[in-house]
Amino acid sequence: MNVDTPGKIYDMKKSIQQWMRGLWVAGAVALAAAAVAPAPAEPDYDLIGKQFSLVLQNAHFSRERFTQEQYAKFLECYVQTQDPQHLFLSEDEVQKLRDLYATSFGDYLLANQTARLAEELYAFYSEKALSRIAFAEKLLQEYAKKMPAFDSDRSTARTRRKLPRSANAAELEQVWRDQVEDMLLTEVLRRENVAKLAAEKGKPDPNAKEKPVVEKLLSRLKRMRNDIQEADREDMVSYLLNAVAHVYDPHSDYMGAREEQRFKDMIKASIVGIGARLKSDDDGSTVIEGIVKGGPAAKNGQLKLGDRIVAVAKDGDENWTDIMFLSIDKVVDLIRGKKGQCVKLRVTDAEGGNEHVITIVRDEIPMSEELASGRVIHLTAPDANGQPRKYCLGILTLPSFYVDLDDGDVHCAADVKRILRRMIMEGVEGIVLDLRFNGGGSLDEVRKMVGFFTGAGPVVQVKDSRGHVERLTVSGRPIFRGELVVLINKLSASASEIFAGAMVDYGRAVVAGDESTFGKGTVQVPRSLADYMPYFSSREGCGMIKVTTQKFYRVGGASTQLRGVPSDIVLPTATTGLRISEGEQDYALPYDEIPRAGGYVMNTRIARILPALLGRSAARVAKDPDLQYMQEDAARADERQKKNSVSLNKTVRQDESNALLERKKTIDEERKVRYEKMAEEDAKNMVIYRLNLTDVKLPTLPVASKEDKTEFMDEVEDPEAELTETPEYPSNLDPVLREGIHIVKDMIDLR
Repeated sequence: MNVDTPGKIYDMKKSIQQWMRGLWVAGAVALAAAAVAPAPAEPDYDLIGKQFSLVLQNAHFSRERFTQEQYAKFLECYVQTQDPQHLFLSEDEVQKLRDLYATSFGDYLLANQTARLAEELYAFYSEKALSRIAFAEKLLQEYAKKMPAFDSDRSTARTRRKLPRSANAAELEQVWRDQVEDMLLTEVLRRENVAKLAAEKGKPDPNAKEKPVVEKLLSRLKRMRNDIQEADREDMVSYLLNAVAHVYDPHSDYMGAREEQRFKDMIKASIVGIGARLKSDDDGSTVIEGIVKGGPAAKNGQLKLGDRIVAVAKDGDENWTDIMFLSIDKVVDLIRGKKGQCVKLRVTDAEGGNEHVITIVRDEIPMSEELASGRVIHLTAPDANGQPRKYCLGILTLPSFYVDLDDGDVHCAADVKRILRRMIMEGVEGIVLDLRFNGGGSLDEVRKMVGFFTGAGPVVQVKDSRGHVERLTVSGRPIFRGELVVLINKLSASASEIFAGAMVDYGRAVVAGDESTFGKGTVQVPRSLADYMPYFSSREGCGMIKVTTQKFYRVGGASTQLRGVPSDIVLPTATTGLRISEGEQDYALPYDEIPRAGGYVMNTRIARILPALLGRSAARVAKDPDLQYMQEDAARADERQKKNSVSLNKTVRQDESNALLERKKTIDEERKVRYEKMAEEDAKNMVIYRLNLTDVKLPTLPVASKEDKTEFMDEVEDPEAELTETPEYPSNLDPVLREGIHIVKDMIDLR
């Protein structure tokens, strides 16, 4: 979980954009130890743009030089990045930009005109975007007097990303009419459904505390408007340079000073802040959605769940910044700062009552939910011969291959080693290693981790732009020699794919989950642009370039680029229906292969027992209602994506909504009865012990409980979620994880 930022990073609620931002593999380049702070004077963005362009051309894997063909791609990438849903710019407006910049885009950067180009492009984009938002606001104000009938046979696209742009402003106005009507209809139906569920449950209607429909949508548009208007020169330059970098590949980036610090915080799994998770609200305020237990805000005791922040004094003085409708990233930047320093918050309570000021001292906050964690399961179950047997199994969850780039005090490999050693002490025979939603991290950390399971030998092959191949190895003996299942999904990427690929190539583990991993087979190295600035120039606030310098390959010679690592056992999952992978990204580098590495020997045992494992798993999946529900949901999602159309007729939409609600009610009723029986069986046959990093040295491991989920953070309750009353899956073992446990048990039985 990313504290002081919105949402969860490693569950289905998280922002995919934020996950993508963390998709990288670090090279052996150290960054400066000092934390990035806002520069006292504005950086020289013209010089930054020029040096960025030179480093990108010389350091990138492709070694591709700037050409006019590239310039045209830079512009197209900029436009697509700023307007991915094709809502703000029409085709004739984009053509005006092509006429002005398509043949000279890169010349601006090389001629020290980066700031000028960034401002001109953003001025054009923002003028058009704000005019379209104003048009939508006008429509909503008209609908405030008289709502549409919602009785037409029209429809609109669910996503416009791959649709042609509207030819002109008139066509784009019609798109916005449909968009506004869809926004209205969606909100009206949501409120009607919530009111219906509340009445059925005999609970208060959450709509009673909401703004009127049109007023709420106008607030959303105001926040959208404010996000566009608040962009400063650092933002504008970042948008420009990132468009250039992404034409080289999707994972090369420019990071300004603010983004550089966010990146460092994310990769080391700890930050300095107040220990709260924030969320933007439609009323313009920033809501306290979670408070870290034992963190600065919790110790202070004055900040409460649901409180709304309206202003921040970053330095703890009386210089207040009004944050109403400010983007969440910039609110976070104001609240974060140096350890031991104060920040002041002006807040109103959850009920919108009295306004008061809270002073909190910032401190280091380890993001415990982002760290390695484990569980030990004592299971009694029939063995392959149907005889009762006691099994000792482990679950190891790793949300990322984290490392502290500044101080070097945080290493996921060291944390995993501690957990593995305790599992061995507990007598664990087989482990399920959960890499679902793991977007990657440090190449050196994953290299060490592979050795924990394989022992000495090559781990991964890395090829640079000159075609030179280096085989990265690990020494020493394996730590864990028992059975291993690696769970993956479409959001397992980069370092996760190195690990999964090595386990397959060595015949060391069974990989199970989605059809394949994400497919990111490239290595990024972060480089401080200050190191490339001319001797007498300012180095303040230069930011950094994260550039793709290498491609990595499995020891068997196959790249994970585009194709990922296929699962040995494909399971229905919550991510099956997502269309997100390297192949979906623009400008992705191609797949290729190199010769296999010498010095490793594949164990053929898993290949021999895999047919039996597949048969047993398939039989369980066919009988598991939850996995079948996931399969059905994936098929429905695929059908919706292919259709890419949503009706603007209320009756049609209500019928669709009612069908979904009835299906959910039926499923929930079935689950309630079944889960009660499963919980009883679990209680008879299973004891689960918690094994977090704080537990490894305890004389006896604590029994896991439901409260372990909220051990790290107290979270605000969602009154709408409570109306659905979806039963909790027994023993905190989701269906895919439970099947992983069955598979590792099968591996033990087939020894």
